[in-house]
Amino acid sequence: VQLQASGGGLVQAGGSLRLSCAASADTFSRYTIAWFRQAPGLEREFVAVIRYNGFTSYADSVKGRFTISRDNAKNTVYLQMNSLKPEDTAVYYCAADSGVILSSMRQSRVYDYWGQGTLVTVSS
Repeated sequence: VQLQASGGGLVQAGGSLRLSCAASADTFSRYTIAWFRQAPGLEREFVAVIRYNGFTSYADSVKGRFTISRDNAKNTVYLQMNSLKPEDTAVYYCAADSGVILSSMRQSRVYDYWGQGTLVTVSS
């Protein structure tokens, strides 16, 4: 599976961006797709996940501001980011796997496939 993340850029605090993760997988609908981010000098952290059945989960830091969704017809997952804050600045990565269990879906180690990352910069 190949993943292509896009949509990053520079935005002022309070603004919005929509990230996309396009996948090349015939069985895309069976995959759990997650977004992680990594800020300079910090570890990669979980942001949001959407399972094959549409179930979603968010990190507390983005809950209520970010929305993850998927369009299986387009093999694409989206991350709508609203009310952006400077602390949201990071490289955002999408990840995919078909065998993710509920209890581990927030852990980066369970995902076998990763996109190249897209940079989001939020200015104050």
